[in-house]
Amino acid sequence: MRTYQLGRGPNRPVGGVDVFRWDGYDGVGALPFRAMWYQVPAGGVSPEDQHPELELSIVVRGDAAVEVDGGEPVDVRTGDAFLLESGERHVVHNRRPDEPLVVFSAYWYAQAGND
Repeated sequence: MRTYQLGRGPNRPVGGVDVFRWDGYDGVGALPFRAMWYQVPAGGVSPEDQHPELELSIVVRGDAAVEVDGGEPVDVRTGDAFLLESGERHVVHNRRPDEPLVVFSAYWYAQAGND
């Protein structure tokens, strides 16, 4: 068994959001997906992102509002998950003014024929 702890891996800030990508941990290369934690500051917003991978995210701490392709933000609370399809533009808002939002995300490329 291996354990991975938030904040113990390399931090790569992206537009004011702290990103901890799992590829900085030992032994992660063998996984069939890539993963990261990210923290959006209290009351903050992530930069807009769009990528070809599917992304499954779980809110670890806090209350998020996820905006996809310019639509209305959808509330996602602690313990809830959201799945972003390939190519969806998205922004993650931290609804709490007093603490960071912490999200775990796993992402991978979809294989043809898997719907």
